[in-house]
Amino acid sequence: MEYVCRPVGDQAVDVVFEQVVCERINQQVNRLRKSLERRRIRGVIEMVPSYAALTIYYDPALLAYERLVAAIEASYRDLRHEPAKVRKVWLPALYGGSGGPDLADVARLAGLTVDEVIRLHAGAVYRVYMLGFAPGFPYLGGLPDSLATPRLATPRAMVRSGSVGIAGSQTGIYSLDTPGGWRIIAHMPVTLFQPEKEQPFLLAASDLVQFVPVEMVEYCDICRQIERGTYQVKEEITCPST
Repeated sequence: MEYVCRPVGDQAVDVVFEQVVCERINQQVNRLRKSLERRRIRGVIEMVPSYAALTIYYDPALLAYERLVAAIEASYRDLRHEPAKVRKVWLPALYGGSGGPDLADVARLAGLTVDEVIRLHAGAVYRVYMLGFAPGFPYLGGLPDSLATPRLATPRAMVRSGSVGIAGSQTGIYSLDTPGGWRIIAHMPVTLFQPEKEQPFLLAASDLVQFVPVEMVEYCDICRQIERGTYQVKEEITCPST
């Protein structure tokens, strides 16, 4: 898989792969990011992955552009010898009701029952392609084709944090109370963004996510555990075959 390094001013470089939304390409973007992180390159400030590119911000007083490009090339060669390990996270979701006001419309537009929509949505394993729009908001790829639904014609003035929505062929989770036009089908009570923590984001690019449907009683119990600080998100490290 080929890539191109492009300077972005004198303090950043874009590592650009083929510009398509593709799990294989996004996996390479994030494997390269992790490989560079392990090198702890002096002068690298931040790395921001997107669907098919990695932007690396650096201090030119500490790191020359040519040295950074050489480190990128060396890190990319190393990928052939490293397993593609990823983190998988299971998140509870209460579908429908006031927390999922668009569930019935998604079912109607898809020609499915509400139960079929829930089964399909919760049965898929999603990939965090990137974080964006708001801090910690995950763009999740892997939505079943039958659930692809256009955005609302008129966005809502406010969407509650934790709302699980569908927009086109993607699903996502609102990380803050913000305006938004995604069709909301469920609510996920776990906090995605905690700026006071050393690691403020629950999810990261390349993570795998699966939703676990819960009923109201279990949802309320999880909310109480979260308030007490005793709730533990289920997760594991896995080696996908792709």
